[in-house]
Amino acid sequence: MEKAMEKTLIDRWLEEERAVVARLEAGPGPGLARPEQIAGKTGLEVMEMMLNGEIPYAAIARTLDFTIVEVAPGRAVFQGTPMAQHLNPLGTIHGGWIATLLDSALGCSVHTMMPPGRGYTTAELGVNYVKGVTPKVQRVRAEGKVIHCGRQLATAEARLVGADGTLYAHATTTCLVFEVPPPRQS
Repeated sequence: MEKAMEKTLIDRWLEEERAVVARLEAGPGPGLARPEQIAGKTGLEVMEMMLNGEIPYAAIARTLDFTIVEVAPGRAVFQGTPMAQHLNPLGTIHGGWIATLLDSALGCSVHTMMPPGRGYTTAELGVNYVKGVTPKVQRVRAEGKVIHCGRQLATAEARLVGADGTLYAHATTTCLVFEVPPPRQS
C-alpha cells in the first residue's frame, strides 16, 4: 500500500514537473528579467510570472537539474533530479547541490513576500544533512516557508524530501531586506 502511494506521488510530481518545464521552455528560457518587466510588481507576482514562463527563470536551475514547481505567499517549492554529474567522490549527491536547492526554495519563499520596490539577499544559510541522496532517488523536493518577514530581515526554513517522505536535509536562512532602486529611464 505504501509503495502504491509513493508511486502515485512520484507520478504526480513528474506530471507537475513536465507541465512547469513546458511553460518555462515555451517562454524566454533562462536569463534575467528586464527591470521594466518587474517594476511595480510584488515578489509573488514576479515569481508567478516566472512560473508561467512570462519572464526568464534562473539559469542555475538548468545547470543543476532542478526547477521551481510551486509558489504561494510565503512558500516556494523546487524539485530536483539527483544525477550522476552531481555525485561527490563518496558516491552520494554533493552537499552543494542539496544546499543550492534548499537555498533556492528558501530565497524564493522570501521573494514571494516582497512588496514592490523591495529586494532581499541571503545573509546566512544553515543546512543540516540527515541522509545521503543518490541518483536512485528519482526526485527530491525542497519546500521553503517564511517564518518572519520584516522591513530589514526575513527568516525561512526548508525541508528536502523524497516522494516516500524521507527527509534528506533541512535548512534555515536569514535574508537582508532592502529597497531596490527604480529602473533608470532611457
